[in-house]
Amino acid sequence: QVQLAESGGGLVQPGGSLRLSCAASGLTPRNYQMGWYRQAPGKQRELVASIMPDDRTTNYAPSVRGRFTISRGAGENTMYLQIHILKPEDTAVYYCNAIGAGATGLFRWGQGTQVTVSS
Repeated sequence: QVQLAESGGGLVQPGGSLRLSCAASGLTPRNYQMGWYRQAPGKQRELVASIMPDDRTTNYAPSVRGRFTISRGAGENTMYLQIHILKPEDTAVYYCNAIGAGATGLFRWGQGTQVTVSS
């Protein structure tokens, strides 16, 4: 059974940084295109960053490009999202998942990690 666990969120002032972590069990993330998603209050969940199995190809939503960096850990079941220059509009619950058709999550969603950007 696939389980995804996100961590590293918190309350941060605008301009701050965070590093989110994703721990996956029941799958080998390196075999999948993996992504970080976020869901802000009242909005649909959106894909903000993705990484291909080759580890070299990454893509970002225009709203986060240049501020977010997705990477895989040295271990086979970890992934990270480094976030810099946080903005209030980055406030959301962040999730990781393998990417399926239509950019939807392939597996059952974890609980996510809350990122709140506020002064």
